[in-house]
Formats: sequence, C-alpha cells, structure tokens
Amino acid sequence: MTNMTFYGQSLLFLGAHPDDIELGCGALIADLLGKAASIYCMTFSDNQKNPDLSNLVSEHIESMHALGLTDYQIELGAFETRRFPDHRQEILEKMLELKRHLQPQIVFVHTSQDIHQDHVTLTQEAMRAFRGTTVLGYDVLRSSYGFFPHFLAEVSEQAVNQKIAALSKYKTYKDRYYFSPDVIRATAVRHGALAERPFAEGFDIIRIVGQFGA
Repeated sequence: MTNMTFYGQSLLFLGAHPDDIELGCGALIADLLGKAASIYCMTFSDNQKNPDLSNLVSEHIESMHALGLTDYQIELGAFETRRFPDHRQEILEKMLELKRHLQPQIVFVHTSQDIHQDHVTLTQEAMRAFRGTTVLGYDVLRSSYGFFPHFLAEVSEQAVNQKIAALSKYKTYKDRYYFSPDVIRATAVRHGALAERPFAEGFDIIRIVGQFGA
C-alpha cells in the first residue's frame, strides 16, 4: 500500500486587501484555530489612500478577531491599492521575509483565476517566493473569472456562521452583494456539495508538495 502525506503545521494566509482573506478562507481559519496549526495572516494594503475607506483598518481588525485571531497573528501593510504591479520587488521581499521568519508549509493566496491586478501580482510573487511549498488559491467572488475548486476543505457550520459574523464587521461594505450572508452560506453549501459534505471552502491547486511512502 502506498499513501501520500500532505500536511502543514505552519499556515500563511496572504491577501491583497482587507476582507480578501476572510472572504476566501474565513471558515477554514475559524475551524483551524485552537488546533495544532500555527496561523499567520498578512494583508498587503490598508486601502487608506481612499478617504471613503477610513474605517477599513479597524473593521479588518475586528473581523479578524471575530474569526478568533489575535493581534500577533495579523499584519497589515501599506502598499497602494491598484498599484501592486509597480511594487513587485518590494512585495516579493516582504514575502521572503515572511518565509524566513515563519517557514510556512502551506501558503494560501488569491486564485490564479483572479483578474484584479493586485491579486494577480500577489499570486505571481507568491509562486516565486514560496518555491518548494504547497500553495493553494482562494476565491474572492467579485474578481475571479472561471474559478473552479479542485481542492475542497470541509468546514463546520459553526465556522461558516463565524465567517458571516466576521464579515459583518465591515460596515463600509455592508451593501455589497458578496457580503450577503445568503451568498456566503450558498457558496459554502455549493463547495460542500462538490465534496459531498454539508459545507466546504474551495481552492485551486497552484502547487502541491507531498511525500509518497509505504
């Protein structure tokens, strides 16, 4: 008999903007917290160039806390939104710093099917920074095109509810359709149906590193 070991004790979640990580991975994070995994979340832009988003930093922190994360597991950068392609090298250097300090075994980043220029840049630089590391791509509904999950992670209904509660902290985005509890729950149900489970979050496989053994 041959089996394949796929594991990750140190998990790194990367997002371009506040709300990205929660939208793509919120339920998985909620389920994993308190277990053996070490989790760190890095969001690269605080969106503070836009005066209409002045409350976004505090909303992001409240959202992450609602998932169960502590301040020591959250980092928020100051790269300018929609200008990530101009700052590839600095973004790459930040990722390499995270790699040195955290030595993640699994990295979560935007799906390769995303069309937002900041999301595209983040994913491409993650592929360069984390060679030899498993990298999974999560979906942000409004900016992906042709996303289909080939890696499905079962999550609990409690975690889905916690994700909904976390995203409700974003008062700035309360009228956006993809923040609707019905949309969030329906997405988790659909991904769960693909996995023949009640609820799941879906990812595309950018790179899987495993080990076959007897």
